[in-house]
Amino acid sequence: MPAGGSLLPEKPTLHVCVTCRAGKPLEDGQVPPGRHFYDAVALALGKDPVVELRDVVCLSSCDTGCAAAISQPGKWTYLLGRLDPALVPDLLTYADSYAAHRTGTVLPSKRPPSLARMILGRMPDLANTELAA
Repeated sequence: MPAGGSLLPEKPTLHVCVTCRAGKPLEDGQVPPGRHFYDAVALALGKDPVVELRDVVCLSSCDTGCAAAISQPGKWTYLLGRLDPALVPDLLTYADSYAAHRTGTVLPSKRPPSLARMILGRMPDLANTELAA
């Protein structure tokens, strides 16, 4: 059981699309930009990660750059796009803010400026009807 007796995970999960082509065609054998992005996130997380990192086959955001989603039980899930490896440090700053907020909401004024347009959508925690209202 996590510290504090809570059954909720202590860290949010960052789901990164590893098949993302970032809206561009790929040549045979070329590694998708999403895989490069995932690898950059994994490298940046190091030994004390702010999120649990998971790879995903597709987030259906193909024309919006690399895509990821951040989620945690009891919080909003956010679909993120227009991402690339250069934004990983700012994305991890955003993830830290997401983890610290009760509902996961991080206002645009509280996000790193490079991520001002990264939110593509949000979904409520379907097990938590308080967020759905």
